[in-house]
Amino acid sequence: MTVQVLPGPSALSEFEGARLAARLRAIDAGVTAVEASYMYLLLLHKDSERGIDHHRLAELLGAGVECAAGQCVWIAPRVGTQSPWSSKATDILHNTGFHAIERIERARVVRIVSSSAVDLRVLAGALHDRMTESVFFESANELQALFALREQKALGHIDVLGLGAAAIAAADRELGLSLASDEIDYLVAEFKRLKRNPTDVELYMFAQANSEHCRHKIFNANWTIDGVKQPRTLFQMIRNTNEVSGENVLSAYRDNAAVIRGGRGGRFFPDPANAAYAYHQEDIHTLLKVETHNHPTAISPWPGAATGSGGEIRDEGATGRGAKPKAGLCGFTVSNLNLPQAPQPWERAYGRPAHIASPLEIMIDGPLGAAAYNNEYGRPALFGYFRTYEQSSVNPEVTVFGYHKPIMLAGGLGNIRAEHIEKGAIKAGYALVALGGPAMLIGLGGGAASSSAGSGNTDLDFASVQRDNAEMERRAQEVIER
Repeated sequence: MTVQVLPGPSALSEFEGARLAARLRAIDAGVTAVEASYMYLLLLHKDSERGIDHHRLAELLGAGVECAAGQCVWIAPRVGTQSPWSSKATDILHNTGFHAIERIERARVVRIVSSSAVDLRVLAGALHDRMTESVFFESANELQALFALREQKALGHIDVLGLGAAAIAAADRELGLSLASDEIDYLVAEFKRLKRNPTDVELYMFAQANSEHCRHKIFNANWTIDGVKQPRTLFQMIRNTNEVSGENVLSAYRDNAAVIRGGRGGRFFPDPANAAYAYHQEDIHTLLKVETHNHPTAISPWPGAATGSGGEIRDEGATGRGAKPKAGLCGFTVSNLNLPQAPQPWERAYGRPAHIASPLEIMIDGPLGAAAYNNEYGRPALFGYFRTYEQSSVNPEVTVFGYHKPIMLAGGLGNIRAEHIEKGAIKAGYALVALGGPAMLIGLGGGAASSSAGSGNTDLDFASVQRDNAEMERRAQEVIER
């Protein structure tokens, strides 16, 4: 493996540098300023370094200078992942003739200017996003870990036949599965019936697919009030509106988004047979979708809200045999903002879990993350809402209700052709094509993490959001539309 490092331009505007320095001073009063610049890491094909036109490469990337010596940290994409920037930049380099470069990544070197020595490990939390980034403290040489080959782990087996429920309970703690006691009992009974032990992969996938995030077990559960069994689950209550007045609803509660009856109009698109553009008079039905992305937005507001919008766009495009997302929305409900420059008499500092962002941080970064993803995908985020809420109740002690874990709504509108509303039947022998990717563990842990009432496992929390890559999703949508 040959890795070459090139200096890049400044990574902070004057405003961003001042804001970051202020955040660091709140942790260590000795901090006076922050400097940051990008650095590019090139993974080269073997014996290909001499074949690179460095002058043209610098013009393409943006030339820079080495960060001055000082108290530095190096911040890079999370080890074991490839950043969205890398995916796009690597494609651009290959398409412009830089075939000697196998992959390019971008990191930041941050230098802390202070009146005395500072503990960089204490400041690191304010310098990087644990969800999507790794931080290094020794030297830039550590960044080669970004390109290290990953050893394939051996498939693990959980000794249910020998140890029973205790074996799954131990795996639950080790893997962060957030399994409930009845789920553990169910798994023990099923694998004893099968007369074999489960693998760690089987338990992991069960935890994801059977989580509240995916199954909505609470909303689908039977419930009793004052000894009287209620006739409908919460989900049945929601669906009741469609049951009693759904004459214009063409699809609801059975696909990725709902479809309501639209009107007739002329759609301008090319004929697949000859690629000639023309108007096609047909029914244009309306697509509707809203979902939440609360837990990821609480942990890391920008990528959390961005991937909330990305997931909603994905669901619109994947409705029926394929639909067209058109306009987005995002909404936020948080606790009191506690604006430092405008304190309000009703606001109190109650504290919050250390791994959850403050309401103010959420409302600064969350809307920007959602809007940025919509814009890069090519769909405007046109509407939404924002509110704060806290309320005290005496019962008999004072209880405060609020939204430290925010409500983040991602939604949108689109349209779909009448013949595409219903999915076709899948028959034996059909090929399945996965568009987009790669899907990584960083994006697969959210089912269990967001369903947990609080395990104290912050590592699980910080592994609950996939990276955002709007350009890759746009490419996948182009395939659907064709």
